Amino acid sequence: MVKIRLKRMGAHKKPFYRIVVADSKSPRDGRLIEEIGTYNPMVEPAEIVIDSEKAKKWLANGAQPTETVKGLMKKSGVL
Repeated sequence: MVKIRLKRMGAHKKPFYRIVVADSKSPRDGRLIEEIGTYNPMVEPAEIVIDSEKAKKWLANGAQPTETVKGLMKKSGVL
């Protein structure tokens, strides 16, 4: 099963996330299929950048977003 989820980047106590498409069995920061955006919770307001075309393509192909990514997509207007 393919998931749209967050991949954690950044230093200790300074998280930065990439929104990626990955197999559900691969580790959180492991192999990914495609990167479709970024999320930076450290700035005010939080910065969310999602390539809506890629996200919609993966959703149409059956990729399941996690709860967190689903919320981010709603905030950015992709869903």
